[in-house]
Amino acid sequence: MGFKRLLYTSLVVLFCSSLLSAQANYWQQAVKYNMDIDFDVNKHQFTGDQTIIYTNNSPDTLNRVFYHLYFNAFQPNSMMDIRSRTIRDADSRVADRIQGLKPDEIGYHEVEMLTQDGNATTFTVAETILEVDLPNPILPGASTELKMKFNAQVPVQIRRSGRDNREGISYSMAQWYPKLAEYDYQGWHANPYVGREFHGIWGDFDVNITIDKDYLIGGTGYLQNKEEIGGAYNNGTAGTATGKTRTYRFSAPMVHDFMWAADPDYKHTTLTRADGTVLHFYYQEGDATTTNWELLPGIMDKAFDFINANYGYYPYKKYSFIQGGDGGMEYPMGTLITGERSLNSLVGVSVHELMHSWYQMVLATNESLYAWMDEGFTSYASAEVMNHLRREGLIQGDAVADPHLNDVTGFINFVKSGMDEQLSIHADHFSTNAAYGVGSYVKGSLFLYQLQYILGQETFKAGFLRYFNTWKFKHPNPNDVIRVMEKESGMELDWFKEYFVYTTRLPDYAVEGADEGSKKKTSVVRLKNLGTMPMPVDVTVTMSNGDEVLYTIPLGIMRGAKQAEGGKTYNVAPDWPWTNPTYELTLDIAFKNIRSIEVDASGRMLDTDRSNNTWQPSDNK
Repeated sequence: MGFKRLLYTSLVVLFCSSLLSAQANYWQQAVKYNMDIDFDVNKHQFTGDQTIIYTNNSPDTLNRVFYHLYFNAFQPNSMMDIRSRTIRDADSRVADRIQGLKPDEIGYHEVEMLTQDGNATTFTVAETILEVDLPNPILPGASTELKMKFNAQVPVQIRRSGRDNREGISYSMAQWYPKLAEYDYQGWHANPYVGREFHGIWGDFDVNITIDKDYLIGGTGYLQNKEEIGGAYNNGTAGTATGKTRTYRFSAPMVHDFMWAADPDYKHTTLTRADGTVLHFYYQEGDATTTNWELLPGIMDKAFDFINANYGYYPYKKYSFIQGGDGGMEYPMGTLITGERSLNSLVGVSVHELMHSWYQMVLATNESLYAWMDEGFTSYASAEVMNHLRREGLIQGDAVADPHLNDVTGFINFVKSGMDEQLSIHADHFSTNAAYGVGSYVKGSLFLYQLQYILGQETFKAGFLRYFNTWKFKHPNPNDVIRVMEKESGMELDWFKEYFVYTTRLPDYAVEGADEGSKKKTSVVRLKNLGTMPMPVDVTVTMSNGDEVLYTIPLGIMRGAKQAEGGKTYNVAPDWPWTNPTYELTLDIAFKNIRSIEVDASGRMLDTDRSNNTWQPSDNK
């Protein structure tokens, strides 16, 4: 072998080895928070002492770190304020409300002191981001201690976090503390808080909150001093706390955020499930709440049963449904939801936010980059959970055979509006709130639904569960879910990801006609691809006697095909090369015995024009 050939071969081997090593050596940063919070309910302000032990598991040396200072967004002329006042379809919860905040109504985080291992750091506040230059670099594999003293003011309730929401809840404390930004294989994620989603480091939280003794707190983590707190937290038992304040001590292992809420009028109830998980419910009693909140525990207990069986087992021993916030927002071990709702609405928002415990709180995707993996996967599962609850008679409404079909029609109609955008766009950078909402919730759900169509129901379900079990307590990205589905199915699916995530192209397949075949008792179906995205094509042939014969035409780039689903078997036809606009499907069926031929009779494919999907012999006349 010549020198050049040897050098080339060595480089190829080295490159391939590097790829394999990169896949095998997944890493993620680790953090431990210890916070002591002193809260003044009269001023709506608090002081904080925060100690972070940060472990750099990356192969990189870090010379600086970043923190999120979320409360700084709630100030006139902030990025969130200007974005809300200039986007053409502003969120009504925000609108121009930030612009009108008075000094005692704004939110802020003020950092008084920040040290690294006892040495002063140099830092700059860039609105909602704290930029910190470190006196000592953090080497790969090393840990460092970051200590901070800060002051904060809770803004009036506008978006997610705040005080005195429209239902009278005193404090909804989300995105409330200086939070270390995530560093991963893509580098730092120090995104300004403009109104969208989040990304956090896996870690352990110990949080001590001292507050007026009349306030009851619920939130993330396990309360460590129940007997000391007593009172309403323990359903009426007396506590041992004395003085004007109480200190709640919470511990939350292996989470990537910490939320809490407080109100002097909270009613607190619990339900202990058969598996030992304790469900907590915090709400203000009243005509608009009490009846439905009393029914909620039993329904959510049944929801947990179904979710654990179908999507993976909930890994914590606590979950809290807390009245608060401005709609519904998910956090580790709990959610903030507005509570003055009909029972169906209350259950619906509770189920959706609970499902986020699977597709964000345990599978911690970067929501800013992949909001559709968070909201979309949650929406997909939530639709099935709600359908199950209807089937069991636990909520009003009739169960349906397929709870995802309406999303297909709704999304196609939205596409016709011209507002659809690529899923790959950062959550903050969509042109409209509508495009973000439909993209992340609906199109994200349809990402899974299209995979179900491609793989078959049983293979998809097994792959979806495998995805959870493979990537829990990590930060999966779009390629990770595709790779799991590839391993489960034996197919290649990268083409689907490229089209569906990075473009707005969609399929449109048509049955052009059918004729007698050249051989006896055969027929030939002429199909055409009028769309811009290739997909495998399912064809249902209905016989004169009403029997159905199923065919599936795989794409050559799939390197495989579904064989059966739902007890039905497919005849696997020869591949359809994606470059070919037409295809002829040969049937071992006499032409005279055909009543109709239909592309995608299940209605699952995102076919933009279904008017050309069906053919009957009379169409040849």
